[in-house]
Amino acid sequence: MDTNDAPRPVEISDEVIRLGQFLKLSGLVDSGAQARELVAEGEVRVNGEVETRRGRQLQRGDVVALDHPQGSEQAVVA
Repeated sequence: MDTNDAPRPVEISDEVIRLGQFLKLSGLVDSGAQARELVAEGEVRVNGEVETRRGRQLQRGDVVALDHPQGSEQAVVA
């Protein structure tokens, strides 16, 4: 996905979801280990701010972005 694309909505079943869980659910990462590494390295942004807490609680409307060498991917909690 390139940086001009709108964030892809990802449905959650509860009111909140933890960042690490959302990264896996959305397909932005392949594993919990990859999520842990990218969050710890400051590669994940929530609503435009770098987030280093994998346990951060996300609510509907929060936008999660992950930067890759080939571009940025975004997903919105829906």
